[in-house]
Amino acid sequence: MEKEKSENYNPKEAEPRLQKFWEKEKIYAFDAKSEKPVYSIDTPPPYASSGHLHVGHGLSYTQFEIIARIMRQMGYNVYFAPCFDNNGLPTEKYVEEKYNIDKSKTTRAEFRKLCLEESSKVEKLYADQVFKVLGHSYDWNLLYTTIAPESQKVSQTSFVELYKKGDCYRAEQPVIWCCYHQTALAQAEVEDKTRETKLNYILFDLEKEKIEIATTRPELLSSCVGIFVHPEDKRYKKLIGKKAKVPLFNYEVLIMADEKVDPEFGTGIVMVCTFGDKTDIEWWQKHKLPLKISITQEGKLNENAGKYSGMTLKEAREAIIKDLEKEKRLVKQEKLTQTVGACWRCGNAVEFIVAKQWFIKTLKYKKELIEYGKKVNWHPDFMFVRYKDWVTNLGWDWCISRQRFYGVPIPVWYCKKCKKEIVAEKEDLPIDPMQTKPKKKCSCGSNEFIPEEDVFDTWMTSSNSPEIALRWLDKPEQYKKLAPMSLRPQSHDIIRTWAFYTILKSFLLFKRIPWKDIIINTYVLDEKGRGMHKSLGNVVWADEMIEKYNVDAFRYWVATASLGADLPFQEKDIVAGNKLINKIWNAAKFSMPNALNKKPKEFEAFDLWLLVKLNKLIKEVTEHFKKYDISKGNTAVEQFFWHTFCDNYLEIIKDRIYNNKKGKDSAQYVLYHSFLAILKLIAPIMSHITEELYQIYFKKQEKVKSIHISGWPKFDEKMINEKIEKMGDEFIEIITKVRQAKSKAQKSMKAPIILTIDKKHEKQENHLFLQDLKSVTAAQEIKFGEFDIKFV
Repeated sequence: MEKEKSENYNPKEAEPRLQKFWEKEKIYAFDAKSEKPVYSIDTPPPYASSGHLHVGHGLSYTQFEIIARIMRQMGYNVYFAPCFDNNGLPTEKYVEEKYNIDKSKTTRAEFRKLCLEESSKVEKLYADQVFKVLGHSYDWNLLYTTIAPESQKVSQTSFVELYKKGDCYRAEQPVIWCCYHQTALAQAEVEDKTRETKLNYILFDLEKEKIEIATTRPELLSSCVGIFVHPEDKRYKKLIGKKAKVPLFNYEVLIMADEKVDPEFGTGIVMVCTFGDKTDIEWWQKHKLPLKISITQEGKLNENAGKYSGMTLKEAREAIIKDLEKEKRLVKQEKLTQTVGACWRCGNAVEFIVAKQWFIKTLKYKKELIEYGKKVNWHPDFMFVRYKDWVTNLGWDWCISRQRFYGVPIPVWYCKKCKKEIVAEKEDLPIDPMQTKPKKKCSCGSNEFIPEEDVFDTWMTSSNSPEIALRWLDKPEQYKKLAPMSLRPQSHDIIRTWAFYTILKSFLLFKRIPWKDIIINTYVLDEKGRGMHKSLGNVVWADEMIEKYNVDAFRYWVATASLGADLPFQEKDIVAGNKLINKIWNAAKFSMPNALNKKPKEFEAFDLWLLVKLNKLIKEVTEHFKKYDISKGNTAVEQFFWHTFCDNYLEIIKDRIYNNKKGKDSAQYVLYHSFLAILKLIAPIMSHITEELYQIYFKKQEKVKSIHISGWPKFDEKMINEKIEKMGDEFIEIITKVRQAKSKAQKSMKAPIILTIDKKHEKQENHLFLQDLKSVTAAQEIKFGEFDIKFV
């Protein structure tokens, strides 16, 4: 594609045209046969939704896309696979809301079919109207989705391998349960939620006295299996070993001592129910207490609750409080603000029930997981502390089974006769146990099996995203060559899930880290510093900003963000990007018709000064970009372009170029190479305007079809000349003073003057700068002495 010069740049016309050019020419294709070093990105797969990205998501995905462009220009063979997460709860929720259906009232097959159809539509929408519009440089031939057969095969293979190693097991034990979604949850899927409740002071009977117990869960009285006091609490030492009668349900439980009791909370006496919280589970296990479950999977009370059976937890709480009041057993109620665990998808408080579930061992490996986390380079580095704290405070093995319709099936059957687990063979994967049977009989001789109906936790698949992206099972030699991946970009809120589980899986399966570097994306807030939520009405949509301005202006705003930090969205930053685009275009209109790629016999002083500055800039920006500090690199390029190049250098060389004076060839050569270098440094950020100018002015001579594969500007150590730089900087200061004086006197910059400068510049070596100084300041004469400006 060769582009003719035009007077003005029209991004609305240019951007889609250039995007089609990149796609047609396969500019971003990964070359499996190349000998170049590979740089690979473990791309975060977006969930299926409306295909509408707000500016925060647009920033996150563009932030690491800029890195892909940088590495490609730096000479890497970039492996950049696009992906979509169409597996699990978010897709289910999207389908349920769109069609107003309840998955429990349809068949599993019908619901799965609908989920696949809808996610496929949204994926195309995302690809065409989001990522391609943003100018993202994926290799679309590497596309994967998390529910595709190859992803299911990876997920199921990891399960089979871990099962054989003894790191995956099935057990009946207390699990975290979401009653709304009716599925088990992993610890990482539970978020703290603050709520207002009441602390109820209730009387329990002893043989000759009553004791007062404070609880926020009176609806769990039917599950009370014990009472605890602190062993050093003098008030209650005499109670230890006695029995108390549970009100309304009239059965006795033992009073015991445990140091975990807080004597300052409530009355200092605590009832243990199976299960109200994690402490109840700890006491139940530690003291070998009876198991009395009253909560169903639907969040209602069961037959153990007697007359309250069938009530929701809220209904039962109200009914039990009324009955306690009738029996004069409710002493008082106090308002209490408490923090409870809530499902991170629906926000409802979780419960704890006993169920058979599949688990992956994590508690056993906490020390190793912290060590492996240290081996990864975290950007910013303080984010490792979040990972370490999460691992340190883990209290559960990872529950990987979910009671849902849509997801990757767990490849297991159970023998109808002896109940033995039959795990599928790796060569048969992927499989759905509900659609097929084991190839062999059970060891007991039975040929009848019950298929596992549960599916994997979505993170069971996403934790193997490096293996899916690099085609671990389909292209084992490629995987062996490319693993571990170079970079994982992600948000801070899923360090405990995606980052942790991926490191866990990589450790358990391969005994190595999954990627060398991890970056934590910027979190975008509204102008008032609040998170963007539809409920607050403060969401700013990326496509609306792009429509109002253009893609490169939006990408410029992305480049102002710092990793791991919060960034309040301000539209003026996009406006600033738009101004920079116009400045680049206008600078090109002057520079490039006068630029030549023909090296002069000798360089003029200010041309050498610019080359020194340019080389220092290349070194600085390269170092920032290699550390993923896009913001600092972007600022350095912008400052150089606006001030060093446009404000000073272009003004200095105008006289030489326009009036055909000595040194014109020097200026023309430096113009060509400095402007090309500036475009290359800006290209990863402003990918369209730089490509447009490259096609117009450089492609024919550079003989590379796109700026994005034309190479990174090279730092030339030989061009660093501190003496030339210092002398040039001093003359720039003089030029600045002259401009300020003319502006103050309300004179034209072309107003003629007599200029007196410091005597130190009278040295012969400084004379190299004098002709350019004279022309740019409109000085009719330059004298030496005490600095002075006289208007003629």
